[in-house]
Amino acid sequence: MHQKTLSCGARTLNLSAPVVMGVLNVTPDSFSDGGRFTERDAALRQAEQMLRDGAAIIDVGGESTRPGASPVSEQYELDRVVPIVEALSYELNALVSVDTSTAAVMRASAAAGAGMINDVRSLRRPGAIQAAAASQLPVCLMHMRGEPGNMQDNPRYDDVTAEVVALLRERIGACERAGISRERLLVDPGFGFAKTVQHNLQLMHEMDALQTLALPILIGVSRKSLFGKVLGRDVNERLPGSLAAAVMCVERGASIVRAHDVKETVDVVRFAHAVMESQRESQKELS
Repeated sequence: MHQKTLSCGARTLNLSAPVVMGVLNVTPDSFSDGGRFTERDAALRQAEQMLRDGAAIIDVGGESTRPGASPVSEQYELDRVVPIVEALSYELNALVSVDTSTAAVMRASAAAGAGMINDVRSLRRPGAIQAAAASQLPVCLMHMRGEPGNMQDNPRYDDVTAEVVALLRERIGACERAGISRERLLVDPGFGFAKTVQHNLQLMHEMDALQTLALPILIGVSRKSLFGKVLGRDVNERLPGSLAAAVMCVERGASIVRAHDVKETVDVVRFAHAVMESQRESQKELS
């Protein structure tokens, strides 16, 4: 069992029930909402709406990690991300996660009030693990092979679930050796990152295996190309698939669901949790 509270800088995140992390991309080329929230006022309005809709965390990203995306400069990312992190933290009193792999952005975002680091590269960029350790913030480690620009070039696994768990276990060990305690770590299986449709489906079916890591699990399935390929839907028609996947992941142990459509996702996550709690209560009564 993982811990039920997470110390996030000046704030505490309660994980006794699963929560929703709202996606706020402040980059012009993200696959779903690129360019919509690059201006400060638009970003603040969107974050306010997500908080009203029940988001427990706002995840701010300044570098697109969609398949085929190119890296951005450190200064570009700093200029995009840090003012938004500061405004959300101090003007909206929001718990802000910074979606970055860049050491300088981690340091500056922590100083600007961020409460969590969410890194698709699992702290493998130069200086990232040291910056994360110094921040004293929780860190989400995500599974990915390669880089966004090439990660979908014929990914291969003998056993995708076992290999995802093994890589995450290795990164957990690296973090502990760098001075980041287990109490500060979360894991993300990385749906859609260096995985085919079949890999994603198998990983979702077998997601229980991640619970052997005994850490909170964060998942991101919102509007993924997986639903386009399986259901034949374009990016603006993928909400039903995203919600179905969110429920399945919560049933398999997810504590945080990262989503663009916060209101709808909050409803399905809460209902799935209510069903699970009802089952637990029934089992207690029988015992």
